[in-house]
Amino acid sequence: MNAPFRQIGFGPYSADIDRREDGAIIIRSADKLRRYPRTATERLMHWAKVKPDATFLAKRDAEGNWARLSYGEAKTRVEAVAQALLNRGFSAERPVAILSDNDLEHAVLGLAAMHVGIPFAPISPPYSLLSKDYGKLRHALELLTPGLVFAADASLYGPAIEAVVPLETEVVYTRGEFGRAFTSFQNLLSTEKTAAVDSAHAAVKPDTVAKFLFTSGSTKAPKAVINTHQMLCSNQQMFAQCFPFLEETPPVLVDWLPWHHTFGGNHNLGLTLFHGGSLYIDDGKPTAQGFKETLRNLREIAPTIYYTVPRGLEELVLALEREPGLCSHFFSRLKLLYPAGAALSATVRSAFDDLATRSCGERIPMSMGLGMTETAPSALSAHVPEWQAGVIGLPVPGVELKLAPSGDKMEVRYRGPNVTPGYWRQPETTADAFDHEGYFCSGDAAKFIEDTDPQRGLRFDGRIAEDFKLASGTWVNVGALRAQVIAAGAPYVQDVVVTGHDRQDVGVMIFLQPATARTLCADLQEPATLSQLAQHPAVRAHFQEVLAQLSRQGTGSSNRIARAVLLEEPASMELGECTDKGSINQRTTLAVRSTVVNDLHALSPSASVFLFQGGKP
Repeated sequence: MNAPFRQIGFGPYSADIDRREDGAIIIRSADKLRRYPRTATERLMHWAKVKPDATFLAKRDAEGNWARLSYGEAKTRVEAVAQALLNRGFSAERPVAILSDNDLEHAVLGLAAMHVGIPFAPISPPYSLLSKDYGKLRHALELLTPGLVFAADASLYGPAIEAVVPLETEVVYTRGEFGRAFTSFQNLLSTEKTAAVDSAHAAVKPDTVAKFLFTSGSTKAPKAVINTHQMLCSNQQMFAQCFPFLEETPPVLVDWLPWHHTFGGNHNLGLTLFHGGSLYIDDGKPTAQGFKETLRNLREIAPTIYYTVPRGLEELVLALEREPGLCSHFFSRLKLLYPAGAALSATVRSAFDDLATRSCGERIPMSMGLGMTETAPSALSAHVPEWQAGVIGLPVPGVELKLAPSGDKMEVRYRGPNVTPGYWRQPETTADAFDHEGYFCSGDAAKFIEDTDPQRGLRFDGRIAEDFKLASGTWVNVGALRAQVIAAGAPYVQDVVVTGHDRQDVGVMIFLQPATARTLCADLQEPATLSQLAQHPAVRAHFQEVLAQLSRQGTGSSNRIARAVLLEEPASMELGECTDKGSINQRTTLAVRSTVVNDLHALSPSASVFLFQGGKP
């Protein structure tokens, strides 16, 4: 018998549903959206008065100790930097660009800009650190025309700034120097606040642009998504109504999710600020090597909510099994787990349940949802304790969702105060993103979990653009097939790319999860490369059996796996195969690995390819 869930309290989970004659379905939360703040920094001013000494943000310093920023200190610094920005005459036409990753200065600069109605744009650090030609960084800065560019470390970001940032643009570093003239961040902090800051803040309206967030740009040049103050504030209220325990228990986060992504920067940082919580910036990453820093932080700070991508949860489960003390500490006050991003296997969920039950006698509610950069991000929420693969729930309060027929699928479209007005300086792209009724067209597909009981909510049905036809004209549902392979291959599969466009049959390219796949190879010496794992007889034997079983379960050419290959090189962030959150871009990976795809579907493929004919190996 399963242990009970830890009781936290969820908001109403029901919807009003209208089926139209044109085939569209309109869904609205039965819970009406309540009042929310006017500006993104209104809550900072509130908490600075109510609990000025409480920790808002913390990050380890050079000595490894936690450098903490209280709400009172944050207010003082934000107002000083806001004055410095006003003195320079910045605006939406000359915003602030931030190139470096999460830190205290990043937060202060972004909040300061928003506080006085100046937009800022956090830009993916890999654009500066991994790119060889700085193409995406150049595109982003040409689109924005920033008045100020900030980076924490001159030695790291100096080369990119030297190559791309115009000489007339002010450059600010926290530490170090590189070539050209620059301003120290301390110079901004030393600015004396005047009444102009309060006047500028009072003039900020709900539709004032708060920030620009760039799309991944995996297949096209990145687009700058306009995020208004209304988007950010309404979305936090929407989430708060789904999880009302946040009003009584201010969140404590140990979080690595990057702030140039909507989930890390809008949701997690915004959630902390909205509810007067504390966010401990985690410099770790969900990789075998990078996760060591995350574990170091989790040994000291017990979160109340834990957000990560599925790969991070896989690493965490392995660590909690090894360290009973860490396991007990981690679950001591955890109320909610939220595996953002890609698909999570039921195997990992079950392992997490078992660990929680052994540690505290209860299971921890795990929730999921759906959203995007253009919805700030939350749009649907499955705010029920029992996580199910692919379930994305119902619209959050205030969001009006349209399921619009698109081929044999239903596209998810959005209207609401959290939906972007469009893309900065790209009017044609903006016009193409909305339908004739003003709904934003997401490109995601969804369907009811149970047609006869729509109140149970929706299940994710893949990306419309990812689906393809075989040479026979039969459509392949990429999302469903990918999830099936990930579940069957757990815990040894990190992700899957489905192949077969205009081919005779379906194939899959499998990214192994190195840490767990390594456990299949008792004789393999460390360090083991991905290539060694993919070629190892024990790994191949395991996947031969798993994939053969999946192939036999196929009922037709569209869902029968006929070919497979274990990839020997990890996904490349620089080439756009994955984001820095670890999410795989199917279309880009297919293009980058076209040689592998051609071999996979060749009449006589290489020995690395698994072949299954008629459902038999």
